[in-house]
Amino acid sequence: MKRIERHLAYVSGSAIRRYIKSVYGRRIESHRAKVFKKKRRHRGAKPRIADKRPITERPSKINKRWGLGHFEGDFIVSGTSGIGIVLALRDRKVRKNLLERILPVSVRNVERALVRMKKRYPEMQTITFDNDILFLEHKRLEKKLGVRIYFCHVHSPWEKPSIENLNKDLRKYIRKGSDISKYSVYRIKKLEAKLNRRFMDVLGSFTPDEAYAREKRKRAQRGAKNHRSN
Repeated sequence: MKRIERHLAYVSGSAIRRYIKSVYGRRIESHRAKVFKKKRRHRGAKPRIADKRPITERPSKINKRWGLGHFEGDFIVSGTSGIGIVLALRDRKVRKNLLERILPVSVRNVERALVRMKKRYPEMQTITFDNDILFLEHKRLEKKLGVRIYFCHVHSPWEKPSIENLNKDLRKYIRKGSDISKYSVYRIKKLEAKLNRRFMDVLGSFTPDEAYAREKRKRAQRGAKNHRSN
C-alpha cells in the first residue's frame, strides 16, 4: 500500500491486526472467519486394540536393557502416492536391526514378516509397538511367535527410543514420501546388513552384529558352565 497507493495514509500490518481484533473490527473478523473457514474431514472411528499389555507392565530388566531379545518395533510407511511399508525391529540391548518389506499391507502379511524375523532371531522374547491397527490380533500373534507384546501409550513414541533412533537412520535411505514398493527385498536386506555393520558409541565401538555375537557367546558359556555344575 505504501509503495502503490501513495495518496493513502500508511498503516502497519500489526496495527491492522490490532484493529480487526478490537471491538471495531468484529464485522471484518466475522467475515474473514466465514471466508477462511476450515473444512473438517469426517473420518470414521478407528478400531481400538482390545486387551493391550501396556508398557507400564514391562519388566524393569527390559527398561534397563538387560538380556537379549527385547525388541521395539515400528513401521516406515510410503508417501500418499505409494504403497507398501517396512517393518523395523531393534533389539534394546545390542541394537541389532531387523527389516522386512511388507507388500501388500495386511494383518496377515505383517504376521508372516514377524514369523520370518523370529526365525532369523530365535532369542526374541518381547516386542514393544505403537497402537497400530495392524496389531488388532496381537493375542493370536503372541501365541504364534511365542513372545510377549507390549504397547506404548497413545501418541507417546518417546517411550520406545531405540526404534525412534533407528527410524531417523532409515529415513536417510528411505526418504519421506517414498514409494516403498519400488524398494526391492534385496535392497532392504542390504540396508539391514549395512545398519548392523555400523560402529556405535553406545556399544563401546562394537557393531550390532559384533555385540549380538558376543552376547550369544556369553550365553553359550553360561549354559556350558551350568551343565557342568549339574
